Amino acid sequence: MGTAFAVVLVFVGCCSNVVSLELLVREFPGCGNIVTFAQFLFIALEGFIFETNFGRKKPAIPLRNYVIMVTMFFTVSVINNYALNFNIAMPLHMIFRSGSLIANMILGIIILKKRYTASKYLSIALVSAGIFICTIMSAKQVNVANEGSEEEGFFAFMHWLIGIAMLTFALLMSARMGIFQETLYKQYGKHSKEALFYNHCLPLPGFLLLSTNIYSHCLHFNQSSPVVVPGVGLTVPIMWIYLLVNVVTQYVCIRGVFILTTECASLTVTLVVTLRKFLSLIFSILYFQNPFTPWHWVGTAVVFLGTLLYTEVWSSVQAALRGPEVKEKKAE
Repeated sequence: MGTAFAVVLVFVGCCSNVVSLELLVREFPGCGNIVTFAQFLFIALEGFIFETNFGRKKPAIPLRNYVIMVTMFFTVSVINNYALNFNIAMPLHMIFRSGSLIANMILGIIILKKRYTASKYLSIALVSAGIFICTIMSAKQVNVANEGSEEEGFFAFMHWLIGIAMLTFALLMSARMGIFQETLYKQYGKHSKEALFYNHCLPLPGFLLLSTNIYSHCLHFNQSSPVVVPGVGLTVPIMWIYLLVNVVTQYVCIRGVFILTTECASLTVTLVVTLRKFLSLIFSILYFQNPFTPWHWVGTAVVFLGTLLYTEVWSSVQAALRGPEVKEKKAE
């Protein structure tokens, strides 16, 4: 029951979150900071009440370690959202972030001196090839969309290139944070809910640096089309409704992943999250009519094929199929 409930939370929460985010970004492409701030504030308040018991519960992991982790987490969140200002389409954004396996493997080899099987290296090569295909196709679309003057086209392309560089940096920083978190859990034990709270609470003062941008988008949100909230009769600007939906679905998504990690093996978690990303991508393309060429579909398929190969899903399926045969032989 717990596993099924967690899977439902992940699919409903995470997919709805992507939809609400695209609704926000389509209206105001630079609203990433206010979205991130609202998500962090909501999760921090929930954790302060239910995890730390209003600050009375001491952390199991020393705060100095959380400060390091939070610095990386805050940087990744802000850069990922801010990259949407640089002509990065939402489908490309989602595909690019699916390349976390590459970053994790590269940093795992460099920092932790890990070695992997041939199938792992093949899967990473597939993911890299898929992201490369989608990136090249998106670069061509940027050039086509800005065919005005040569100077305008070059400026738009360089603008887009900065966004790609930001996504690449965020990808590597996220992988480094994962390795750091892995070493902390080995030393102090797993405290995922505690880490969730501190990762969202400690960065809140950092949003003071973005206060001007957040305040300006508050004004923009106030000027959006008003809608009447059913059952309440209260008139609220539509962008605040989208933001509320985004914050709540983000929390549902994170909670679903947390429950899943406690109920299932890491393979199952990775598979569920991968399938969720794929469904979000398909919905974004069809519902919002994002430009997606046949080459984009090829690149997307290669990315997810590489991801599934990395998680060794086929080997697990074969093992599961062999299970009954082994039991029958033992019975004989």
